[in-house]
Amino acid sequence: MVVPELRPWRAARPGVARLARTVRPRLTRAAATVKPQLGRARAAVGPQVARITQAVGPKLAGLPRPNTLKILPLSMPKTLRTWQYTAGAATAGLALTAGVVTAAGPWDSSGQRTAERDWAAVQERSGGTDHGRNSGTSDTSATSGTSAGAPAPAPSAPSVLAGLGSATGTLRAAPAGRALAAVLDPLLRNPALGTRQTAAVVDIATGKRLYGRGAGQALVPASTTKIATAVAALSAMGADHRLTTRAALEPDTNELVLVGGGDPTLTARTDPEGWASLRTLADSTATALKKRGVRQVTLSYDTTLYAGPELHPIGADNGGNLAPVSALMADEARTNDSTSGTADRSAEPAADAARTFAALLAKHGIRTTSPGPSKATGRATTLAKVSSPPLSALVERMLTNSDNDLAEALARQTALATGVRPDFAGGARAIRTQLGKLGLPMSGARFADGSGLNRADLLTPNLLTALLAKAGDPSHPELRAALTGLPVAGFTGTLSTRYTDGAAGVVRAKTGTLTGVNALAGTVVDRDGRLLAFAFLAADTTDRTAAQTALDRTATALAACGC
Repeated sequence: MVVPELRPWRAARPGVARLARTVRPRLTRAAATVKPQLGRARAAVGPQVARITQAVGPKLAGLPRPNTLKILPLSMPKTLRTWQYTAGAATAGLALTAGVVTAAGPWDSSGQRTAERDWAAVQERSGGTDHGRNSGTSDTSATSGTSAGAPAPAPSAPSVLAGLGSATGTLRAAPAGRALAAVLDPLLRNPALGTRQTAAVVDIATGKRLYGRGAGQALVPASTTKIATAVAALSAMGADHRLTTRAALEPDTNELVLVGGGDPTLTARTDPEGWASLRTLADSTATALKKRGVRQVTLSYDTTLYAGPELHPIGADNGGNLAPVSALMADEARTNDSTSGTADRSAEPAADAARTFAALLAKHGIRTTSPGPSKATGRATTLAKVSSPPLSALVERMLTNSDNDLAEALARQTALATGVRPDFAGGARAIRTQLGKLGLPMSGARFADGSGLNRADLLTPNLLTALLAKAGDPSHPELRAALTGLPVAGFTGTLSTRYTDGAAGVVRAKTGTLTGVNALAGTVVDRDGRLLAFAFLAADTTDRTAAQTALDRTATALAACGC
């Protein structure tokens, strides 16, 4: 399976550099933590790695370089224990896999991300295969096209998602159902996982279900709902879609209307870090006003893009998980400097954003009235506008950080794109309808919001794994961000502090947590090099930490399985 490169990644380079700088210290700390184990594993698997490197090198050199989504596993001997598998894989190239998904693009000519090269260099000055960057070797010369002292290419396993075969030229057979059951059943019966557990495992390359435990039974999914929201939004709008905020001037009245486009990532920070900037919008608006000889305006704000109540059904007292859902807000209405996680929120996101906009205009000598709600007419002239990064980047941020504000915004945007009323109910209905159009198994599924905060949401493991498999389908490249945005075990997002003694860098999964509910759904490369989608849901849990640990052990066991 091959997935064409999305154009937005080419424009994402500044944001990528920032993300790479952010994650590099975390990778370095993780490397220091596992260094002793890596040393032992290196000694154990050294001969095997050497043989694999010798076998794979010529094949890699001869492979074409399409822009494809690569997930890089490495088959290891079945005799290794789980921790040895994880550490040995990191030594031989799986550590590079962690780098592949720690930055939000761009893909280079052979499908690996910029951060992969950085991660390889930090570890042992041995990079991945030569990705068109003139990686050098010890005997480089001026005529070789490489630079002296550059990292030497290191072994890289072939792509699983593309179905090109394993290091020996062919993929091994998918895990057998009975063997998987023997591994997973005891782990899922852990009392920490409550009174009800459901699960499914699917081979992404074939779409075949390999394991099921109540796979068609719907349970409360918590934030794994965001996988469904991601797929529905990408399917409805396309990966290149952007959300635009604009400033419009009404003729003859000098009323300036700040028109919300439903972008919760709009930021008023000095450094926007690649997101749409309210400061840039104010700068451009002030310039346009001055050209018209206008120095004073009546300031209004327009939130009419969305309909219905702004408060989520769980109420305003939601533990800082969600701001009122408004078509206009800045920095997700956070009242502190945080960019993810829980935080106190403004009760008036649109009014606060407009007041900030007024203050920014004032710095340019533009005086405004105190802002109030209004609606821009069709006669208004757009003076300036700023747009979000592409939808693919918004989806990645939503999944990595479990961003509830973005999830609810994308649910309403999906409603707008499909002609449904853009409120909580409409967004939920649009998600279900869009997933049905993709031919996904909707039996038992129920949607009440886009974030998973509503306990009325119900999803089955069958649907969750089907969503992930669909995102890897070569006929749906627009859905790719639903895979690349998944948090990486031990490295990014909501999994950054988990899997410190397990399959760090191997498991990529969306977490789901509510009181009495724990879920995990994502992808994993097993020991035989198969890319598997999995979903584990647990109900009536009593200890959140214990339940998370039990789920992590189950995913780690799946990663270590050469079944």
